[in-house]
Amino acid sequence: MQVVGGSASPRLAAALAEHLRARLVRAETKRFPDDECYVRVHDDLTGAKVVLVQTTWPDRNLIELLLLQDAVRSFKVESLTTVVPYFGYARQDKQFLPGEPVSARAIARLIEAQSDAFLTVDVHAESILDWFEKKRATSVSASADLARHLRQFSVDFVLSPDEGRIAQAAEIATALGVPSDFLVKERLGSEAVSIVPKRLEVEGKTAVIADDIISTGGTIAAAAAELKRHGARRVLAACTHGIFVKNALERLSAVCDMIISTDTVENPTSVVSVAPSLAKHCR
Repeated sequence: MQVVGGSASPRLAAALAEHLRARLVRAETKRFPDDECYVRVHDDLTGAKVVLVQTTWPDRNLIELLLLQDAVRSFKVESLTTVVPYFGYARQDKQFLPGEPVSARAIARLIEAQSDAFLTVDVHAESILDWFEKKRATSVSASADLARHLRQFSVDFVLSPDEGRIAQAAEIATALGVPSDFLVKERLGSEAVSIVPKRLEVEGKTAVIADDIISTGGTIAAAAAELKRHGARRVLAACTHGIFVKNALERLSAVCDMIISTDTVENPTSVVSVAPSLAKHCR
């Protein structure tokens, strides 16, 4: 087995190669003056089982992935497993108006065309996997990896920002042996909204707010501020995919004691690697 890492996922590719005891292949990516992408795989992959690792956000990383797939296939490999740690466009999984694309479906079909198997991490909607017609598509949970890191912080409970994302918070909480809950919005007036835990008392406690994706950080920041107002001693924000657009990190840092994300999207808060969980599905 040999691992090829795209420019969006170098750390994760290296960690995955180490866990698999596989060779990390030399791959080159650069941009021409007109911003078109150039890739080259420097090592001979003929006959190999190849694992290609590349997050597909933002758009330019998707183009790089498709070119890397083509480059890998030029060696007549035995198989190609495409690992997309963060699947871009996963939140566009429905058509709301006539004439709109189902973007997640379109991306899935492009990636599958050159893949023998597909892995992603905490995909936003499990239904996306059904669009991989070969049906060798798996979403790997990052909950165990996040829980392993969170054990050092004496967490009292894990919260989901809403009822719809409670599954991940519950998985992390179960691994830590603590309760889980979800946050609810309570309208206090014409404009004021309080975001509070549904059942748990937070005073003097350490709380983790866990979500699959943090993008603008608005909901998490509001929830953290409310938990602090209700007496929480520490509030940690944890997510699988740290997108952190615009001033999200600044906004979160103002109210959270710590921000934790995985290496599906490599950034300064990526202190948790999903390589252990991915490796179990690559063998």
